[in-house]
Amino acid sequence: MPAGPTGRWAVRSHRIGETEAIERTGHTGRAEESREPEPEGDDQPQVDLAPNTLLAGGTPDGMTPRDVEGRSELARFLRPSAFPSDASTLLRIARDDGATDFVLGELGRLPKGRTFANIQEIWEALGHGVETHRN
Repeated sequence: MPAGPTGRWAVRSHRIGETEAIERTGHTGRAEESREPEPEGDDQPQVDLAPNTLLAGGTPDGMTPRDVEGRSELARFLRPSAFPSDASTLLRIARDDGATDFVLGELGRLPKGRTFANIQEIWEALGHGVETHRN
């Protein structure tokens, strides 16, 4: 009696075995190195993602790069389900989620007695720059 699956199950089992190494390791799974795709060379030209235009960072009008970074850090520790909440609740949630000293310090400066609907409202209440929308 043969070991392992037979018939159509043998084919399926064989196919699963072929892709397992690729899925697990992230390599292409080619047996011969000559069949591997070659990496980009130093002598190859740089690809321009936006020819004839200037790509300008990820800083919206009305904000500085520090504003963008700070607001992003704040958002890392305040999940959407935290809203709407007041300052003390937001501070507790951030503390429970292991927020950084920067985030805890910023949340500690929020005005009491106000409910915040999102990160943008918090950031604006703290006096930091927010996006200005074009008309």
